[in-house]
Amino acid sequence: MTVALGLPALPPPVLSPRRKTRKIKVGTVDVGGDAPVSVQSMTTTPTTNINATLQQIAELTATGCDIVRVACPTQDDADVLHIIAKKSQLPVIADIHFQPKYVFAAIEAGCAAVRVNPGNIRKFDDQVKQIAQAAKDHGTSIRIGVNAGSLDPRLLKKYGKATPEALVESAVWEASLFEEHGFHDFKISVKHNDPVIMVRAYELLSERGDWPLHLGVTEAGPAFQGTIKSATAFGALLSQGIGDTIRVSLSAPPVEEVKVGIQILQSLNLRPRKLEIVSCPSCGRAQVDVYSLADAVTEGLKGVTVPLRVAVMGCVVNGPGEAREADLGVASGNGKGQIFVKGEVIKTVPEHDIVATLIEEAERLAAAMGEPDDGVAAGAVVSVS
Repeated sequence: MTVALGLPALPPPVLSPRRKTRKIKVGTVDVGGDAPVSVQSMTTTPTTNINATLQQIAELTATGCDIVRVACPTQDDADVLHIIAKKSQLPVIADIHFQPKYVFAAIEAGCAAVRVNPGNIRKFDDQVKQIAQAAKDHGTSIRIGVNAGSLDPRLLKKYGKATPEALVESAVWEASLFEEHGFHDFKISVKHNDPVIMVRAYELLSERGDWPLHLGVTEAGPAFQGTIKSATAFGALLSQGIGDTIRVSLSAPPVEEVKVGIQILQSLNLRPRKLEIVSCPSCGRAQVDVYSLADAVTEGLKGVTVPLRVAVMGCVVNGPGEAREADLGVASGNGKGQIFVKGEVIKTVPEHDIVATLIEEAERLAAAMGEPDDGVAAGAVVSVS
């Protein structure tokens, strides 16, 4: 029997077309326009520790990160940016606060972009002309990063707090200054720690111009809370076509931010899906330990990089149907599991052999499909006897 595996040939459906924005470049990565939504993170190492920072960037690269940001709070950090920017596998954004001189240092160091926070950089508006000219001369893009925690005091006085309208007014004003000086290679973020305020701010901002937007729930919190807040906010915006880059801000290692960001994009069909585990939540009908089974399969397949949907089901009610719809699946019960490949039962195995059998079959199918880098199409065909 011959079955088709992997992603369909046609583009997967999305909830809404992407909002039309201007396209800019962050090093080698296109942002906005028809470019895919990119995933960013930020290093947590001291930037002056060059080896540790480059090692963390390498880990982010391997995880699937597209763009990385590094902190530049001191002159010592500024002095090593040129090394990091040159050796990084990812485009490097320098994160600048307080001292405007570091903006120019980052541009001259060859950073792909500079993130500026107008609310806490001294006399920032007075230097936009010079910053715009330096960025233009070096081919450096800018992120105007408005943040609820460091909003201009004048706007806080006007609005009473960091409302969506206050965030947007700050962003639009700074954008107008850059555009007044003929500089258009910038994206904007208006971050807040409350997903509802953040979503409304981006909705308002998207109506004011065609700027590419970087999404973020700032200080989202520990891994679980931050994941929920980010997924909620990003889902609300991306489902409307709003957002060109994302950063999931977690109190967790940066690679975890990237994993969550990628999963959010894959869930919305905004990034090609790879391994996807479908598993039931378990209930009184379950005749196997679904939790342990799903965890064991997930761990065993973590090295699979081709698009493969695997269903791990624990009872005979929904199990056969879900397993039949997946590329590979198991419907468990009565001490055994039926193994499905693309809708057909290929074997029945004892419960203690389910995990090993699924891993073996998944690896066989993945090998037949080939890695994307090998030039094999995602919708490859494999023969199952």
